[in-house]
Amino acid sequence: MWRFLWRSIDRFSLQYFKHVITELQKIKVVDMYNRELVVDLLQSIVEIVTYGDRQDSQIFECFMERQVLAEFVRVLKISKNSRIEAPLLQYLSIMIQNMDSEYAIYYCLSNDYVNNIITHPYKFDVGDLAQYYISFLRSVSNKINGDTLCLLVKVHGDAVVSFPLYSEALKFTQHGEKMIQTAIRALTLNIYNVSDDMVYQFITTPPFSKYFSDLVHSLKEQCIHLDNLVHALEEMGINQRRKELLLKTDRLVDDLYYLKDILCVGETRLSNVVTQNVINLLLFPILHPLLQLRQSGGSNLSPITSLYIVSCLIQVIGGKSIVNYVAGVLLYPYMSSSVRDAWEACLSSAVFNHFNDMEKSPCSTKSEGAESVNGSPLCRHFPEGRILDLILSDNHSLSLASLFLLLTLTESQDLEDKLASMVSLSAMQHAPQVMEESILVKFMPQILNALLNVLASEPPTTVQIKWHTGWFLRKLLIFQGIRLDEHNFHLFNNSFERSCICVEKELDGCWFDHIIDVLRNEWASCKTALEESSQSKDPLFLLEFTICQITDGDATSSHVAWQRMVDVVKVFILHLQLKAFISKGEFLEKSSLDSIVVLPFDSAKNLASGLSSASFGSEVSLASGIPCRIAFSNAGTRDIYLIPVARGISGKLLLVEKHPFRSQRGVVIAIAPLAGLSVSPDTVKL
Repeated sequence: MWRFLWRSIDRFSLQYFKHVITELQKIKVVDMYNRELVVDLLQSIVEIVTYGDRQDSQIFECFMERQVLAEFVRVLKISKNSRIEAPLLQYLSIMIQNMDSEYAIYYCLSNDYVNNIITHPYKFDVGDLAQYYISFLRSVSNKINGDTLCLLVKVHGDAVVSFPLYSEALKFTQHGEKMIQTAIRALTLNIYNVSDDMVYQFITTPPFSKYFSDLVHSLKEQCIHLDNLVHALEEMGINQRRKELLLKTDRLVDDLYYLKDILCVGETRLSNVVTQNVINLLLFPILHPLLQLRQSGGSNLSPITSLYIVSCLIQVIGGKSIVNYVAGVLLYPYMSSSVRDAWEACLSSAVFNHFNDMEKSPCSTKSEGAESVNGSPLCRHFPEGRILDLILSDNHSLSLASLFLLLTLTESQDLEDKLASMVSLSAMQHAPQVMEESILVKFMPQILNALLNVLASEPPTTVQIKWHTGWFLRKLLIFQGIRLDEHNFHLFNNSFERSCICVEKELDGCWFDHIIDVLRNEWASCKTALEESSQSKDPLFLLEFTICQITDGDATSSHVAWQRMVDVVKVFILHLQLKAFISKGEFLEKSSLDSIVVLPFDSAKNLASGLSSASFGSEVSLASGIPCRIAFSNAGTRDIYLIPVARGISGKLLLVEKHPFRSQRGVVIAIAPLAGLSVSPDTVKL
């Protein structure tokens, strides 16, 4: 009604704005009867103020003079179950988001108006109010800077005693809505990037420093759930487990990137509290069972999940403290006294506090000979040779996962020089005294032998594991000078010959005529996988090793036969490429494929050609036939072989009856077109 009476006046005029304010000031209580009127008034005010901030300074002068923000606070207080809070917060968010002038932003954040709105006792169990509230908080955080942050905090002496924008936001960190969690993280990063000395002190001391330990505890819980999923073999199929695995790892990696963003702020106290929590609450409990420490209270994660998590931490978060801590723990048994001293010196005192607490624990147990190395309490927590035991393990997944972690460390720019020399690959091309320190150099023949054993292994070792093994081999051979010792060279040649034999067997299979097509299709994929850079290699493949279990199923199943043929061809391609790399130092291009494989597949081409020209009554080989039993109306049930023949977009299905005198031959009794292919009138003959 009131808008109808004022429709002849410009809605964005100063006169109209004053009238809207007056109407709002007349409201003494907000209930369900006048709620729509109040919402309409609030909307009009926000629209006019947003316009005035850009177009008419008099409107914003009136906004300040009439203390309109105080009216917003008053509306909240006089609301009687009207649910006015959600639209009020929504309109305030819109107004703050659209303010351009620093003068307007400064005014809105001053006089405690925003703090009073933030600390109002909302009932978040009603509707979607929480989303509007967090959206409002985020809008405010987007507008703060070094000059305006002080307007939102209360200071006593030299210390911040209250910061509602931050403290109220943290109450929603465990909210179930993904949108709210994302907004909270954006808000906190906005604050961290503009905070001053007093605010950083407020954030990084109890009780608010608990936020960072809660983040790491949440990560630890995710790790446990992830580990349960990886090993839940009986509860769901491979495809479903892989889908769940992607969801859980995506969330975990997102959380790690959030911690990385906090560290990138570059404030010392903030970085220290995050790093200390990551090392003490996550890294140490994960490395504890992995390295078979004797202290109780570990995370009980499986080794493969532990290696995945630590690899992700190094790749995503990194940083000198975390990288050198992990490297020191893994390499401690191989350190000289000087390297041990350097490592202990480079770690923060916060890390050692964890070990000191362990020393005081009644369940702490000394290892034999622990006091023999400089009397350091650290050495009694690390067993001899564990990381190499993992790399040289008969468990292929564990071997590759531990080697991946070590290679990830070697490429970190944060690794301290003396530790870097212990895992250096490039040391093979440099000074002999450096070579002696590198455990990768020292044990390279054994490591290459372990990888070649994986390459030569039979099922259940999957094609995925073998392709990743090829990636490791290429990487190590580059720094090895592309040389294998006599024993390892012989081992590779035997593996190569077995891959050739497996392909030849598939020439007698039902999918023989697709072998060359699969070879061409998978060629580029294999080369890409082998040449993938370490930085872009997702550690997720470590977990996929565990869930990609081979199930034989029905040995006569066409689907199983197809997958077996594809896997055999992929392994064959891998061996071809590695053979070329070992002999020439480079991979084969697709253009050379025809000259390389034409001879082994001549028989496949000839056999396919014979079947393509087969007609009713022809005698053909049964080598590629699929045995089945078919009931005929006039001839009863007979043993028949199905032979599919396809070329491009045309194909046919041969029904062949076994020859009475020649066991490996049969007679074509029917021909039909393959479904989905182009059909000509003469392809159907019964």
